[in-house]
Amino acid sequence: MFSIIQAAGWPIWPLLFASIIAVALIIERAVALRRIKIVPAGLLQATVAEFRQSGISDTQLTRLEAHSPLGKVLAAGMRNARSSREIMKESIEEAGRGVAHELERFLTTLGTIASIAPLMGLFGTVVGMIEIFGSPTSSGTNPQALAHGISVALYNTGFGLIIAIPSMIFYRHFRAQVDGFLIEMEQEAVKLVEVMHGERK
Repeated sequence: MFSIIQAAGWPIWPLLFASIIAVALIIERAVALRRIKIVPAGLLQATVAEFRQSGISDTQLTRLEAHSPLGKVLAAGMRNARSSREIMKESIEEAGRGVAHELERFLTTLGTIASIAPLMGLFGTVVGMIEIFGSPTSSGTNPQALAHGISVALYNTGFGLIIAIPSMIFYRHFRAQVDGFLIEMEQEAVKLVEVMHGERK
């Protein structure tokens, strides 16, 4: 493996750096975007039951905010539970925008790596071809040496694709996951507003 990296030349080093970043981001997002951490089951019901039983204090709201992203959205609504429906919805929407930004963290970077990795690989291949055909040695007249040089140059393109394909798969997967979580949180927030304003039991 190390011999391949050496043979591919200096353009493969940015690709290796990009691959390390991509792997780190995939692991971080896979850990962070777990359902139990984002939209834990039963949180809305527990929050409403606690509110009906004894009201809700600032300490409880702070604990709810720290519980999960869904908790942040619900806490924003609970802080304005005695305000009008419109104010309560506005506070939930503001919290929701902040939560959406947090959930989408690093996804742009992962998508960028997926998009530019093939281009970086192609750049490495072009550099390798220039070095082969611009070399003053006899490789231009030696078919075996020329074929070997071209195969080495293509290592960069192959490595770029190896990075891009899983990065794009995980980027799409995480995007769909975040969109699903945001829809679930929106539905839970709507239920909270309706419960607080007596439209739902």
